[in-house]
Amino acid sequence: MDIRTLSAAQSYASARPATQADPAHDGAGQMLRGAAQDFAATLAHSEQLSQAAMTGRADPHALVQALAQTELAVETAITVRNKVVEAYQEILRMPV
Repeated sequence: MDIRTLSAAQSYASARPATQADPAHDGAGQMLRGAAQDFAATLAHSEQLSQAAMTGRADPHALVQALAQTELAVETAITVRNKVVEAYQEILRMPV
């Protein structure tokens, strides 16, 4: 048996699993679901701190930090939405 053939077969065997789906990776759907849940949790936390600050039970610095995080989350969501709409419009402009 030629050593090059054996080496090629071993290389193919080691490279083949890399082309198969990773069972530990959940996919884009799971990633989007997690991002949406994080977004909702950030909004809920900010709302709870806002209500606590109105009654005087929250630290003003924590409230400002929560509001800044919420602002960043909303701006990120708007940016993602704009990119999705832009991509959709680009697909509509493609010739058939």
